[in-house]
Formats: sequence, C-alpha cells, structure tokens
Amino acid sequence: MSLSDPIADFLTRLRNGQAGMNKVVYVPCSKVVMAVLRILVEEGYIESFTEEVRGDSGIKVLKVFLKYFNSAAAIRKIVRVSRPGKRVYSSADKMPRFYNALGIYIVSTSKGIMLDSHARNAGVGGEILCGVF
Repeated sequence: MSLSDPIADFLTRLRNGQAGMNKVVYVPCSKVVMAVLRILVEEGYIESFTEEVRGDSGIKVLKVFLKYFNSAAAIRKIVRVSRPGKRVYSSADKMPRFYNALGIYIVSTSKGIMLDSHARNAGVGGEILCGVF
C-alpha cells in the first residue's frame, strides 16, 4: 500500500487514537515521523514511542503511547499545514505562531526538523509540516 502523504496519515492516527481514548497507536515507521515524535515527546504532547517489528514480514512500526490529563487528550488540536498539493514555506523572520504562541509548529529546515521557535532562533526557515495545540 502506497501512501501519498505519510505525515497526514500519522497525524490522523494520533487524532483518531486520542478521540477513542486509546493508550497506544501504531504508525508506520519513517525518519520524518520519528523526528516529529521526538519533538512531541520533548514538548509533552505524548508519553513516549518505541520502534517495533510487526509480523514475519519485518515491517517496522512505531508504537506511540498517548498522553491524557484528567481524561482529556494532551493534544487538543493537530493539523497538517503543508500538504503535497499545497506546500507552505516560511522564512525565519516571517514564521507564524500557532494559537498565538500557545501551540507549536513543527518545521522541516535545512538543519533538520525542529520547532518554530528553534527555527526562528537559528535564523532558518523551511516547510511548516504541522501545528499542535
């Protein structure tokens, strides 16, 4: 099965998992998804994640442990900004703020995938992958 947008698929799995109050969701493994998950763990939006091999085929998946506060999801809103049909880029000085800086944007830059605030401080722009609040 070929996915045209694996990041959107990953975000939808997180969104659906939290809507169903699941403790764990499984997402296909990729370097970009792992980088986004590391940021979400650092910022406290998810508990943790581990890499697993499923079945005899040896397909790698990521087991993501979701986080809740008083039976409410830690992620209130997660949106895909840049899509395959409409890429969204921003320079460092014009980097937008998500929910008036209460949320975060995850940005793919030439120095790797990082938070919008880190990209602003480093003076690099890039593609805005998603926003999390």
